[in-house]
Amino acid sequence: MIDPIQFSPEELTRYNRHVILPQFGMEGQKKLKASKVLVVGSGGLGSPLLLYLAAAGVGNIGIIDFDVVDESNLQRQVLFDGRDIGKPKAKMAAEKIKLLNPHINVTTYNEQLTSTNALDIIKDYDIVADGTDNFPARYLINDACVLSSKPYVYGSVFQFEGQVSLFNYKNPNGEIGPNYRDLYPSPPPRELIPDCALGGVLGVLPGIIGSMQALEIIKVLTGIGENLSGKFLVFDALSLSWKSFFIKRDPANPLNGDVPSIKWLIDYDEFCNVAKQRNIKEISAQEFYHLKSEGEDFQLIDVREPDEYSVFNIEGDLVPLKTVFESADKIKIDKKVIFYCQSGSRSKQAITLLQEKFGFQNLYNLTGGLAEYGKLIKD
Repeated sequence: MIDPIQFSPEELTRYNRHVILPQFGMEGQKKLKASKVLVVGSGGLGSPLLLYLAAAGVGNIGIIDFDVVDESNLQRQVLFDGRDIGKPKAKMAAEKIKLLNPHINVTTYNEQLTSTNALDIIKDYDIVADGTDNFPARYLINDACVLSSKPYVYGSVFQFEGQVSLFNYKNPNGEIGPNYRDLYPSPPPRELIPDCALGGVLGVLPGIIGSMQALEIIKVLTGIGENLSGKFLVFDALSLSWKSFFIKRDPANPLNGDVPSIKWLIDYDEFCNVAKQRNIKEISAQEFYHLKSEGEDFQLIDVREPDEYSVFNIEGDLVPLKTVFESADKIKIDKKVIFYCQSGSRSKQAITLLQEKFGFQNLYNLTGGLAEYGKLIKD
């Protein structure tokens, strides 16, 4: 019988260092080539994840990301460079890893993972990796994986700390390990939720944690070593130390405890009490150009960092995103206020924060940011 998993001479050369590993061998490499991994988010965690999964020879990789590359991403999202600013992350990530390894298949989803599409997307994959940065996404991924019987490799970073674990893993005896809701039955209060956009993150940290996630995925797919099911690792970059905690299944878990109450995906923004960016007014690059040309009175605010502003700006007040709360008194309430950044992402966050905390009704986001406006004025 012909083995369905075959390797070209080029692939055998490429994967030689895997194949000669005693516990890995050709069988391990075949398992990787036959595997399907979905990476949710191609940013700080997703970048090293995707690079190492592709380099290792995971045969089928899915990338789901609805965002575009922003200049502020480049400090940690090593898949991208300055030429990618303003372009869709999923598309650019796919192009980069295909250049790294042309022997793999890559599927992109230039959309947000939601309660509507998650189950349909996840069903086609063997394992799901979390490269997101917010609680609603983590609960969504966890619940979709539990309902779909898929293992979930978790990672998160904030400032100088990173976390890694493996959830919903079924061991060879058929026993299912704990999931994210066994660790966090409910989300923390909104005021305690950390935000990398405001609190920052050391650029190298996502590289460490994302690489750990990639390692965990490779171990699960090939069956080598001891995985993290039932364990939770916390990494402190400042002291270069790891702490390990054990997690047990909770009989009260609403997903798969003794009396399950969650049988379908819910509204995770509402569950996590997160303000939704639904009421943000937008102004296109063309509309903004006309406002400037006609001399209309408005306030312009740049939420980028000072070094970005000094390189290039279109004037306006500099109010970096991390300072929006303390600078709220600088924002006018009697005229149109237009916020901008490189891609429109950080400015949208700033408006969301200000509207939620102070009730502003006169804020507008420059759609596409400087990247879009730059195209217009060049033309």
